[in-house]
Amino acid sequence: MKKQNLIHAEGLVTESLPNGMFRVLTDNGCQILTHISGRIRRNSVRILPGDRVKVELSAYDLTKGRIIYRISNKS
Repeated sequence: MKKQNLIHAEGLVTESLPNGMFRVLTDNGCQILTHISGRIRRNSVRILPGDRVKVELSAYDLTKGRIIYRISNKS
Protein backbone atom coordinates (compact mmCIF):
# COMPACT_ATOMS: atom_id res chain seq x y z
CA MET A 1 0.00 0.00 0.00
CA LYS A 2 1.46 3.33 -1.05
CA LYS A 3 1.48 6.12 1.51
CA GLN A 4 -0.10 9.47 0.68
CA ASN A 5 0.94 13.01 1.63
CA LEU A 6 4.70 12.36 1.77
CA ILE A 7 7.28 15.09 1.32
CA HIS A 8 10.52 14.16 -0.46
CA ALA A 9 13.81 15.95 0.26
CA GLU A 10 17.55 15.45 -0.18
CA GLY A 11 20.20 15.96 2.45
CA LEU A 12 23.53 15.05 3.98
CA VAL A 13 23.96 12.47 6.76
CA THR A 14 25.67 14.28 9.65
CA GLU A 15 25.56 11.70 12.45
CA SER A 16 25.04 7.97 12.85
CA LEU A 17 22.98 6.91 15.88
CA PRO A 18 22.21 3.44 17.31
CA ASN A 19 19.53 1.12 15.84
CA GLY A 20 19.77 2.36 12.27
CA MET A 21 18.94 5.97 13.10
CA PHE A 22 20.66 8.96 11.49
CA ARG A 23 20.65 12.74 11.70
CA VAL A 24 20.27 14.34 8.28
CA LEU A 25 20.77 17.99 7.36
CA THR A 26 18.44 18.73 4.45
CA ASP A 27 19.26 21.14 1.64
CA ASN A 28 16.96 23.79 3.11
CA GLY A 29 18.81 23.71 6.46
CA CYS A 30 16.44 21.58 8.58
CA GLN A 31 17.91 18.94 10.89
CA ILE A 32 15.78 15.75 10.93
CA LEU A 33 15.98 12.38 12.65
CA THR A 34 15.66 9.51 10.16
CA HIS A 35 15.68 5.74 10.06
CA ILE A 36 16.48 3.34 7.23
CA SER A 37 13.64 2.02 5.08
CA GLY A 38 13.06 -1.72 4.96
CA ARG A 39 14.23 -2.09 1.36
CA ILE A 40 17.61 -0.51 2.13
CA ARG A 41 17.98 -2.61 5.28
CA ARG A 42 17.08 -5.81 3.39
CA ASN A 43 19.65 -5.10 0.65
CA SER A 44 22.40 -4.26 3.20
CA VAL A 45 23.14 -0.78 1.84
CA ARG A 46 25.72 0.91 4.06
CA ILE A 47 25.04 4.52 4.99
CA LEU A 48 27.84 6.54 6.57
CA PRO A 49 28.12 10.15 7.76
CA GLY A 50 28.87 12.32 4.76
CA ASP A 51 26.60 10.41 2.34
CA ARG A 52 23.90 12.21 0.35
CA VAL A 53 20.48 10.61 0.76
CA LYS A 54 16.86 11.02 -0.35
CA VAL A 55 14.47 11.32 2.57
CA GLU A 56 10.72 10.93 2.80
CA LEU A 57 8.92 12.99 5.48
CA SER A 58 5.41 12.79 6.85
CA ALA A 59 3.27 15.88 6.44
CA TYR A 60 2.35 15.63 10.14
CA ASP A 61 5.84 15.64 11.71
CA LEU A 62 8.59 17.31 9.70
CA THR A 63 11.32 16.45 12.23
CA LYS A 64 11.25 12.69 11.55
CA GLY A 65 11.65 10.78 8.31
CA ARG A 66 12.81 7.68 6.45
CA ILE A 67 15.88 7.28 4.23
CA ILE A 68 14.69 5.80 0.94
CA TYR A 69 17.77 6.13 -1.30
CA ARG A 70 21.53 6.68 -0.95
CA ILE A 71 22.88 8.91 -3.71
CA SER A 72 26.19 7.52 -4.96
CA ASN A 73 29.20 9.80 -5.36
CA LYS A 74 30.51 10.10 -8.90
CA SER A 75 34.12 10.74 -7.81
